[in-house]
Amino acid sequence: MNALPHRPTGLEKYTWTDADFEVMGWHDSTVHAISVGEHEDDRLPPGRLLLDLDYIVQWVHPVRLQKRFSFWIVPATLVFDEAWGIAGDLDPGYQLLEIADLHRLDSPDDQPDPVWHIDGQNFDLRVRASGFTQYLRKEPQHVPGQVLTMAQRGGISFAEVPFV
Repeated sequence: MNALPHRPTGLEKYTWTDADFEVMGWHDSTVHAISVGEHEDDRLPPGRLLLDLDYIVQWVHPVRLQKRFSFWIVPATLVFDEAWGIAGDLDPGYQLLEIADLHRLDSPDDQPDPVWHIDGQNFDLRVRASGFTQYLRKEPQHVPGQVLTMAQRGGISFAEVPFV
């Protein structure tokens, strides 16, 4: 088991919540799979929205003689529990789903839950939920591009278990 903080990136934890929203960023994170559903287990929240994504922990500036950024990336599961009012547009064609930004919008009605708006390059998703939890499932990997291969990420997963 590796100690935190993760020395190259300074990453201090592998489970994040909406309380960390202000220090998080999803720009250019790739979404590999989306799951919308309910639990059969009545001890868990009824409505759920889960995203399997490559979370970019850190952008690394090019060093001498290099022209491109490299990235520290980790496969992650982003979970909105007690999700409702899920709506959006999806037009992936043959392109990967890439997040431009994640916004927390004030409630437009008398319900307390904010609207979480996942603004994508070729998709748009909105969900009502009190918050989220994001689980970083592996140690960050330093890679030349913004997407991990299936082998690097361990395939598609909605596991809700952090690496450490």
